[in-house]
Amino acid sequence: MNQRAMHNEHHDTASASDATPARPLSGGTVRLTTAQALVRYLAAQRVTTEDGNGTEPLFGGVFAIFGHGNVAGMGEALYQHREELPTLRAHNEQAMAHSAIAYAKAHFRRRMMAVTTSIGPGATNLLTAAALAHVNRLPVLLLPGDIFVSRAPDPVLQQVEDFNDGGVSANDAFKPVSRYFDRIVHPAQLLSALPRALRVLTDAALCGPVTLALPQDVQAQAWDFPADFFAPRVVRFHAPAPRVDELDAACARLRHAKRPLIVAGGGVLYSRAADALHRFATTHGIPVAETQAGKSSLAWNDPLNAGALGVTGSPAANALAHDADCVLAIGTRLQDFTTGSNTLFTQADVIAINANAFDGLKHRALVVEADARLALDALAEALPGWHAERTWTARAHKLASGWRDTVGTLTHAPQRDTVLPYEGDVIGAVQRSSAHSATHDIVVCAAGTLPAELHKLWRAGKPGAYHVEYGYSCMGYEIAGGLGVKLARPERDVIVILGDGSYLMMNSEIATSVMLGAKLIIVVLDNRGFGCINRLQQACGGAPFNNLLENCVQGPLGAPHIDFAAHARSLGAQAEHASNIAELEAALQRARDADRTYVISIDTDPARTTDDGGWWWEVAVPEVSSRDAVRDARAQYDAQLAARADPAASDEPADHE
Repeated sequence: MNQRAMHNEHHDTASASDATPARPLSGGTVRLTTAQALVRYLAAQRVTTEDGNGTEPLFGGVFAIFGHGNVAGMGEALYQHREELPTLRAHNEQAMAHSAIAYAKAHFRRRMMAVTTSIGPGATNLLTAAALAHVNRLPVLLLPGDIFVSRAPDPVLQQVEDFNDGGVSANDAFKPVSRYFDRIVHPAQLLSALPRALRVLTDAALCGPVTLALPQDVQAQAWDFPADFFAPRVVRFHAPAPRVDELDAACARLRHAKRPLIVAGGGVLYSRAADALHRFATTHGIPVAETQAGKSSLAWNDPLNAGALGVTGSPAANALAHDADCVLAIGTRLQDFTTGSNTLFTQADVIAINANAFDGLKHRALVVEADARLALDALAEALPGWHAERTWTARAHKLASGWRDTVGTLTHAPQRDTVLPYEGDVIGAVQRSSAHSATHDIVVCAAGTLPAELHKLWRAGKPGAYHVEYGYSCMGYEIAGGLGVKLARPERDVIVILGDGSYLMMNSEIATSVMLGAKLIIVVLDNRGFGCINRLQQACGGAPFNNLLENCVQGPLGAPHIDFAAHARSLGAQAEHASNIAELEAALQRARDADRTYVISIDTDPARTTDDGGWWWEVAVPEVSSRDAVRDARAQYDAQLAARADPAASDEPADHE
């Protein structure tokens, strides 16, 4: 299936020319198998296009790896509807689910994909991706095969048996990592299960992974479905408007604030509130700091954009957060990297605008349970004439401008052949490789040192230009996620930047990207191990151990030298190794001109990082150790715990890691 086919619009009820038409029955019913009904229902769902001038399929396609448990039932159903609901073949179940999740994130949760697998390992391979989608509040429909409801063959191949409960299968493991779970044991259940699933997938407060476990005998079972169940429909997305009492309480706090700070989370992007955020911040003179999920809510050069916040934050944003008297947290669940493990803005009143009250009830916040855009528009209307203290706004402008200058210096540092480059050097080279990188490129990353450096240094010029999965910090998401982003945004250059550790964990979707014509530019930073965790290990007093390859148990041949370029070429990509930043810049030009996925590897320093910014992050250090370094680290840890317990005892910012 090529890129064009992925994005062509089709008639809602059309099917492949050689498909057998369903047999209509009297009384307005149509006889279909469970699998056929499910696929037909998904294909009938439409969504308004971004320009508002038409509709397009809600589901961009179905990723499928067929096997025992889904090849017959789901396979035949997907074949019948392969034109209006494309089926895409991947190479790893976890990876294809990551691709589906990234597709939804790149569409700001307005379009999505489904994933189907066999039973057994095919199904359980989805669990990590389900957890990732759950943590990041992203929609994906998971359709794992399941064991026979009849239990005629018992146990069936790949069945996980529970000695105490005959109704349990491996798919019950999805329950804690799904926002909605159902096991379809009769075709009629689809009449309630599918609308419920759609509601969760399209509701701002409920959004997350949905799992419908599909026993293989039920997939093939036929039933007379009401014909109107499959009528094409335009899906409406659900998000709450602010309540008057909660809005009034928030306005009362803001009117008393002199030094407010906005924390922009992913909810700003998902509610398409970037313009509303810009207007509100500009009108009221409020600086904005961005979480990982919220980065790109404001253009990087907006005068009030203070940059990244928290453990991976800029010195400008963290200084403002430390001194703010009121924090307006919009669309963020305020996880520990954002709040410095609850030490960064302990002195401030917190107002949390969030579609999900559970996510808003963090940091003892006053909650406005509402869609970000609706809430910002309502606050703007309710606060005419109110403005932050003018000296505070001026300070924010100065700090933000200074940080932008520092970023320019860090990403344009002169290079010496005797010193290995670090992540900041690579980020600078990527951005210099296109005059329009800030607005045209989409950078994709997930784990290791790179999310910290990208959070600080990447210049995102428009919403969605920064795509870093950091809620679950899942190694292996990067290339698979890049594929999903490219399928969602084929007109943009998608730049996947990852470390050698993540590449080795999951790289198979390079082959899928070549097969689909979904070109990626992949930059692999080879620091010969898990450099990020190696540094964290030593910061906690530990000895370098089991992270960098040189510190791992090795046989007589030693650690392997991995030729990432050769490996990528074996998967069908074009690839090369760059020896330095100058060679990397030249390689990036060739990559941009290439007709397929292009992989560039470069050796980097595992120890160097950007010194500017950062904040303390709580990682528990052992209370007892024979090593002086661990005991010293524990003493520093205890001091930070004491400072958090009594923040008034010190006016100084906590030391950062």
